[in-house]
Amino acid sequence: MTTGEVASPARPPGGLAPGWLRALLQRINALMLLLSMLAMVAACAVLTASVVLRYFLHAPTDWQDEVAVFLLVFVTFGSGAWVQEQRGHIGIEAVGALLSARVNRVRALLCDCVSLAFCGFFAWKSWTLVHEAWAEGMTTSSTWAPPLWFPYGLMAAGMSLLALQLLMQVLAGVRWRKHGA
Repeated sequence: MTTGEVASPARPPGGLAPGWLRALLQRINALMLLLSMLAMVAACAVLTASVVLRYFLHAPTDWQDEVAVFLLVFVTFGSGAWVQEQRGHIGIEAVGALLSARVNRVRALLCDCVSLAFCGFFAWKSWTLVHEAWAEGMTTSSTWAPPLWFPYGLMAAGMSLLALQLLMQVLAGVRWRKHGA
C-alpha cells in the first residue's frame, strides 16, 4: 500500500492469494459480467420474439420459455462473483455504523467465511447435480427437451466462481487482520 492510500473494510490490500490469481479472477468476473449483460438482452429478444410470433403470426413457440429461463439462470449465477467482488450486494449498514472499524472488519470477515461455506456447499451440490443429469441423460419435460446438465452447469459454474471470489476476500481479510490495519 502506498502512502496516502487508505485501507477500506470492503477492499483490504494484498491478501494471501497470489496477485496473478486475483487479477485472473477479476478478468473472468468482468467477462462473465459482459456475457451476463448479453444474455439479458438475448432473453429480452427471445421473449419479445415469442410474443410477436404467437400473437401476430400465430406460430407456436414452445422453446422460448426454456431458452429465456436458461439465459436468466446464466445472468443470475454468472454475474454473482462480479457483484461480490464489487461488494454490490444488498447489505444492512446499520450494524456496521455502530461498530468500531476493527470489530466491523472482523464482522465482515466472519460474514465472508459463512458465505464462503454456503456457496462452496452450493457449488459442490450443483456439480453433483450436473453429473447426475449428464450420466442419466436428464432432459426437461417440454417437447423441445434440452438436456438439464446445461442449466445445471451454468448454475454450478457461477456458484464456483462466487465461492472462489469469496475465498479471495477471506484470504485478503485474514492477511489484513493478521498485519493489523
